[in-house]
Amino acid sequence: MKYLSFFLLVIITVVSCKNDSKVIDEISNIEMPVTIERFDVEFAKATPADLNGLKTNYPFMFSKSYPDAFWMDKIQDTLQQELSEAVIKTYPSVEDLEAEISSLFQHLKFYYPEFKAPRVISTTSYVDYRNKVIVTDSIDLIALDTYLGPEHEFYLGVQEYIKRGFRKEQIVVDLADAYANHYILPIKNKTLLDEMISAGKRLYFKDLMIPFKTDAEKIEYSAENLQWAEANESYIWQYFVERELLFSTDSKLPGRFINPAPFSKFYLADIDNESPGKIGVYLGWQIVRAYMSNNTEVSFKDMLNMSSEDIFNHSKFKPRK
Repeated sequence: MKYLSFFLLVIITVVSCKNDSKVIDEISNIEMPVTIERFDVEFAKATPADLNGLKTNYPFMFSKSYPDAFWMDKIQDTLQQELSEAVIKTYPSVEDLEAEISSLFQHLKFYYPEFKAPRVISTTSYVDYRNKVIVTDSIDLIALDTYLGPEHEFYLGVQEYIKRGFRKEQIVVDLADAYANHYILPIKNKTLLDEMISAGKRLYFKDLMIPFKTDAEKIEYSAENLQWAEANESYIWQYFVERELLFSTDSKLPGRFINPAPFSKFYLADIDNESPGKIGVYLGWQIVRAYMSNNTEVSFKDMLNMSSEDIFNHSKFKPRK
């Protein structure tokens, strides 16, 4: 029986690898070229004579509530000029970024055949880091002044855990996250487990759409943050279970374990000082991954519509030790 089980495992593994390889080949053969339209550069170099042309090519960038004089004043604004200069210096070329976005679009097209590639446009936003990317059916906007690197002088005063995402490597991650919003229907979360699984679905979406990104980049952790979460997974799980937090509806729990923060709030000084924020998001991700690994007959899209309790109960999740 031992040998039979072993050979069955080998056969399953080989078939799985072949299927994975087939999917990779299919995705790579999808034609999805991307050219980023550099509105940021065109706007920075614009003169009064160029303004009408810009408004014709990018009408959605110019609110009709403002006269032409407003836009010319903005072009000549000192802060706007400094932002434009910094962006052009950091992004003289965007070929690498175009390649990453092309790969994201290929994966989106594979899993969602109705997907149509939008125009991708770079801009500046006076460092509006709450709206780093904007995704619509026909246009993707990327505010490059929010991706100049965590140590850039423009970000002085911004908390470290927020600045971690201000690097070019996060652009396609943020786009994938915005598409997760588009494709994953919102549900009303009641318990901490609901919040965890909901966040886990979004990260699993990223697993499929941007497999070329690291786990740390997908969850916006440092490498050290991710190592801590992996090393302490069993302890975190025990903490949640022993305190009966999973099915709790305490409104304070998302702030402690789900929302972006410098650390998670266990209310244990030695743990709080070392832990990364949103540790519940990390755990929810592992539960969703365990579910998909142990329920291979369930499609990715079907999983997205399942309840958190169904996913949890059939995940066979076991934290690493």
